[in-house]
Amino acid sequence: MPSNAAYDRMFRTALLIRRVEEKIIEIYPADKIQSPVHLSIGQEAVSVGLCEALERQDLIFGTYRSHALYIACGGDLTQMFAELMGRIGGVSKGKAGSMHLTYPARGFMGSSAVVASHLPHAVGSALAAKLRGTNQVALCVFGDGSLEEGVAHETFNFAALRALPVLFVCENNTLAVHTSIRDRQAFSIQKMAELYGIPYARIDAGYDFMEVQRVAASCAASIRAGGGPQFLEIATYRAKEHVGTGEDFGFGYRDRAAYDAWCAKDPLITDQASVAAMIDAIDAEIAAAVVAAEASPAPGLDELLTDVI
Repeated sequence: MPSNAAYDRMFRTALLIRRVEEKIIEIYPADKIQSPVHLSIGQEAVSVGLCEALERQDLIFGTYRSHALYIACGGDLTQMFAELMGRIGGVSKGKAGSMHLTYPARGFMGSSAVVASHLPHAVGSALAAKLRGTNQVALCVFGDGSLEEGVAHETFNFAALRALPVLFVCENNTLAVHTSIRDRQAFSIQKMAELYGIPYARIDAGYDFMEVQRVAASCAASIRAGGGPQFLEIATYRAKEHVGTGEDFGFGYRDRAAYDAWCAKDPLITDQASVAAMIDAIDAEIAAAVVAAEASPAPGLDELLTDVI
């Protein structure tokens, strides 16, 4: 395996994400977590590579499955666990939960439980960046199911018309809950992007954070040079059920063979030397965050109507 600093840095972040998710699975049955969770296991490399390709001033927008994005951009673990637990120390005082994570201090402007609803937010921010001349890129990450929403197409059209600095990333795990993409989409994603005149690229090795970083950095450079929006499709794999902490191979809509094939290429599984070198420190960091989150009180009645517009 590569041993350069970039690989080690990204590997550690990816392993941190996975161990956080595995900690969530461990504590979820105790009902400490007061929020539904959509886990990122299997999809960590996408967020890690994307965030590595960004600059500090860039803006990030994600879906309800955004634990990986939150951590990859540098989000605070204690505040994340506190948010999932509904505690006042959470990033949104325990009011937002897993599906609406934000961390503006590191550019993560928000995530949404409503499919594709964050796309116009990302494009609006890209428009503001262009008008202000800030040289920011707006990263907009969404699942393949978002492409079936009308607002997505309105957003692509507007971004292309205005040549906005936005990187659209389709995190394609081929599933919308239990329905395969072949039963939902009569169109080619590549041809759809090209229809709007948006340059398209695809990464099949969505488990390879180094490749994701390389291609995303190239896309971001083109955007900063005035090339307008870019569309990047990344093939990935959702290891757990759509929502929750369990497995769903027994439901009959997918089989374990594809999962096993993905695992055989997953560096978090194949590179056990790096896992062994990093896991103890990572687990200690997570354990400390959980303890601190549990020590945070629940919000009182005085918080009921605060932050409400």
